[in-house]
Amino acid sequence: MNAVTRVAAFGAGVAVAFGAAFGIGRVADLGVPGADRAADRTSATGAPNAAGHGHGGAVATSPAADHGAAASGDAAAEAVPGGLQVAQDGYRLVLDHPIAEPVDDGALSFRILGPDNQPLRSYTTTHDKDLHLILARRDLSGFAHLHPRLDHNGTWSVPTSLAPGSWRVFADFDPAGAVGPLTLGADLLVSGPLMPTPLPAPSSTAVVDGYTVTLDGRLTPGHDSRLTLSVSRDGTPVTDLQPYLAAYGHLVALRQGDLAYLHVHPDGAPGDGRTEPGPAIVFHATAPSDGTYRLYLDFKHDGVVRTAEFTVTAGQEAPAHGH
Repeated sequence: MNAVTRVAAFGAGVAVAFGAAFGIGRVADLGVPGADRAADRTSATGAPNAAGHGHGGAVATSPAADHGAAASGDAAAEAVPGGLQVAQDGYRLVLDHPIAEPVDDGALSFRILGPDNQPLRSYTTTHDKDLHLILARRDLSGFAHLHPRLDHNGTWSVPTSLAPGSWRVFADFDPAGAVGPLTLGADLLVSGPLMPTPLPAPSSTAVVDGYTVTLDGRLTPGHDSRLTLSVSRDGTPVTDLQPYLAAYGHLVALRQGDLAYLHVHPDGAPGDGRTEPGPAIVFHATAPSDGTYRLYLDFKHDGVVRTAEFTVTAGQEAPAHGH
């Protein structure tokens, strides 16, 4: 990957994109570090070997589907994918500075306005966080999963450093006692020379920091797809993955073109008496349409959260190419 961009103290876990149900289990819709994770790193420049986090969602495949999961059947097919709207159900995402400078350790700040047009201050905690923030460069060459801090005025902020270009900001959250989990999205323009980066070719293998992650399974539009991601290091299967935000892995998918966003949690959970800590992490996801997707798998080992990235196709018979 490209150069790694560090973001002061990474804290992570991510939420939905194409749908709206947050919880460990199956997926919802398909579609940077916080101060509590000093050991984690964020890939804000698209660096393949940088640690990051990701969440997103697709059309829900079960009642326990992740964030933003829509109802199954025709209603799900007609639902607007998560992260494509700046406002929904009376809630709005407002960036304090939608045009920013590429300053190291600069602060990204924003507010969630409620139906009363006042900053929302009360949230329901999901996967150990009140809000999950995902940043993705429009050409999918940059990605970061952050956990900002909320001040007494209702403003969220997090230090970050982003490469020049057009970015999409996703806020995944659950207003306390309200409509349920939401994923809102807004555009952020980082000034400077734009250097577009082509999307890597489809592949079933990703390498990050000496770890090799292999993807088994295909996304099938409109149908539940079983995706198994297996982690190894130096040719040896990793069998002691560590829990990260209440799971052994978090999978985010972004659809090329509009960046419709999906977050999936794996089958099982740490400590449930049956889920093994690797090497395999099993997910179930439903792609909303044909197309090309970028997948981001967050996993934790030796105290560090890393992100493995894949390009995959849904509904297209294109052979995968290993790295």
